[in-house]
Amino acid sequence: MKLRIQSINFDATATLESYITKKVSKLEKFFDEISNIEVYLKVIRPETATNKEAEIKIAAPNVDFFASKTCDTFEEAVDLTIDALERQIKKYKEKAPKK
Repeated sequence: MKLRIQSINFDATATLESYITKKVSKLEKFFDEISNIEVYLKVIRPETATNKEAEIKIAAPNVDFFASKTCDTFEEAVDLTIDALERQIKKYKEKAPKK
């Protein structure tokens, strides 16, 4: 699995990047065919209370998953985005034909 983290209009801290890496790696236990994960972190202008956006795109053979959340902190946005992706993956696996 290849992971790419992009912070747009700011520099992400090493702590934030390691947090994201740890959280995203848990997605592999739900779906082991993940080939690529892209995480985009944005600070939305103008400055408001909930201006931290996390977008995560997952690429796997024959399917892509995407989720985006905006919250007070990047950690909270990443957590909610990963929760949404877990639901998408579970739903996909239920509908996918068994091998």
